[in-house]
Amino acid sequence: MDDPQNIAINDDEGMIPVWSMVAAGAAFILVEYYFWMIAPAHRHHPASALGFRLYFNLSWGSLAALYFLMIGYVSKDAPRRAMSTRFWMLICFVMPAGIGAVLYFLLRQPIVSRCAACGTHVLGDFHFCPQCAYQLTASCGNCYRTVRTTDQFCTCCGHELAADQMPARLRVLGD
Repeated sequence: MDDPQNIAINDDEGMIPVWSMVAAGAAFILVEYYFWMIAPAHRHHPASALGFRLYFNLSWGSLAALYFLMIGYVSKDAPRRAMSTRFWMLICFVMPAGIGAVLYFLLRQPIVSRCAACGTHVLGDFHFCPQCAYQLTASCGNCYRTVRTTDQFCTCCGHELAADQMPARLRVLGD
């Protein structure tokens, strides 16, 4: 498995790289330049309403900018999920009308992290490490589904969670 990039799950401001923001700004400016300077010289109709032109030009410019922001997001998100960054950036860039981004979001893997005990790469939805059986997240002792540390009973099977031998690091402190 590829070594996932060490980006915190809640580190949202780092998920869109600077190069992507610069490319998005340039794309927006180029689209606006085209629609305001080049395209009007080649029109065969009389002048259309300014409101319609403004809406149309800003919409297309925003879509072009979002296209590059999406590619930048994929470039940072794919390594966190141990997926091929170049492959998914190419798919997002080549597939028309955002279909590549839709495919990426439908097919992306869970976030990969390391087991605190043995260092094995584990998927974010694992409750136990597959190598050393270290408990990674709080789970019901009866049905083994994810529970919150504040729950008294399992929401799936009704099992009383206080009866489980959950590790102290997974229990809420101050009980």
